[in-house]
Formats: sequence, C-alpha cells, structure tokens
Amino acid sequence: MIKSMTGFASVTRESEVATVSVTVRTLNHRFLDLQLRLPGSLGELEASLRQLVQQHIARGRVECGVSVQFRQPPGVDVEFNEQLGVALTAALDVARVRGLVTGSLTPGDLLRLPQALAIRERSTERDPAIMEDVSALVTVAVDAALSQLDAMRSTEGEHLRADLDSRRTVVAGMVEQIAKAATDGQADVQARLAARVQELTVDIQVDRAAVALEVVRFAARSDISEEVSRFRAHVVHWRQLAAAAEPCGRKLDFLLQEMNREVNTMGSKADGLKVSEVIIAAKAELEKMKEQVQNVE
Repeated sequence: MIKSMTGFASVTRESEVATVSVTVRTLNHRFLDLQLRLPGSLGELEASLRQLVQQHIARGRVECGVSVQFRQPPGVDVEFNEQLGVALTAALDVARVRGLVTGSLTPGDLLRLPQALAIRERSTERDPAIMEDVSALVTVAVDAALSQLDAMRSTEGEHLRADLDSRRTVVAGMVEQIAKAATDGQADVQARLAARVQELTVDIQVDRAAVALEVVRFAARSDISEEVSRFRAHVVHWRQLAAAAEPCGRKLDFLLQEMNREVNTMGSKADGLKVSEVIIAAKAELEKMKEQVQNVE
C-alpha cells in the first residue's frame, strides 16, 4: 500500500469530568520516531498509547500531544504556618509590653502576611475514579486522531501512487526502447565487424568460422537481455508491493536502487547514440521516483 508519511490530525473529546484534546503530526523519517507528550498524571498510559500508534503507523516521525482540561473545580487546602504564628505572637507580646502596639492578632492580619497561610488547589487528578475515566477518554481521542490521520495519509498516498505509476510506466517504456535500440545496435556492430574482418582477410588465410565466432562473441558483450528481463521483473514486483496491504516505502526505495542499477548496466553495455539518450532520460525519471518514494510510508 502506498501511503504518505506526512499528515496532521486534531481531535477533541469531552465527558462530564474533562475535555481531552489530541494533535498528531507526522513527517518523513526512515524509521518510526514517536514523540509523545502527555500530562504527568497520565504517564501510565504512555506504553499503551505507543502500541496504539504503532498499530496505525509503520514509519515516520510522529509528534503526538495530549492535553486535559478538568471540568470539576478543584478543592482547596489551606495550610497555616504554625512556626511563623508562634514567633509572630511572641514578638507582638514583647511589643505590647513595651507599649508599641495594642490589641491582639486577627485573621485579617494573617491574610495580609503571605508567609502565614498557604492556599493550594487540591488536584482532582488524584481521584482514581476520575483518572480512570480520563484515561479511557484519552485512549478514545488518540485512536480517533490516528484514524483521521490515516484517512489523510491514504488520500495523499493515492496521489503519490498515481504519480509513481505514471513515471514507472514511462521508464518501463524507455527500457523497451533501449532493448530494441540495443538489439539493432548489436546487429549493426556485428555487421560492421564482419565487413571489416572480410576486408582484412582478403590476402590472409584464416579460419573464417573461428573469426565469425569471435565476431559473434564480441557483439554479444553488448547484449542487455538479462538486464531488461530483471527490470521487467522489478516492474512486476513494484505492482505487487503497491497493491499489497502492508506499508512498502522502504521496499520501493530498495527496488528503485535495483532498477537504477539495471539501467546503468544497460548504458555501459549497449551501443548507439539513441541508447545513450534514452538511458539519460530513464535515469532522470528514476531519480524523480526516488524523491517521491521518500514520502511513502
């Protein structure tokens, strides 16, 4: 299956206790590189979420962010700094004895002293029942985001496949041109060698059968039938990979290397100006295909 490695998805899910937002972004990468950002209270979910991502994505850089906003107002804890209170009372007692101050310490006085009272929100995340509901909601949201991402990557993959199929067809046609031109060139080389040998042996007694055999052997060195056959096999293999359900980006990349190697060998063995021109054009198309395959999962 040809599926793009790049994509983006954003999903929000709500419940009575919280609102969960998930964003997933994927970029090109040779392997699976997952960057998962979770609230600290949901750290236990990381392993299961990683497995969930791996069920949807085979390779690429994945940036997945999860944020949670709780609906239930947090409770409040008020802590009194007893040591400060004792020290403050003792200091005020001394001040009263000396006539410096009058009256007693009031709650209002304590509220004006930031060190006297510590007011902290009581985190609802510590409630096991609430956290269980939130964890389930996060899993549902991440799965929905990954499904949305899959749809986008599949749509882009269809465009990639159309472009790659078109270029593959063009290159396959070029290889057939190369095969024909090479066959014609091989026959021409053989004919020219035979004529040249005929001229040189007019006044020399030679074994014409042996000379003819050597001429055929020399011309056979430019035979590219094996390379053409292998290239055709690569084209068939390409179709099979693109039609299969599994991700095929890395396999297509390797297959392109093999196809390029066959074309290079054809260029070094085949004879004729027309062959050289088509070889250059074929290599240019293969290079464009390689660039596109870098985007395939």
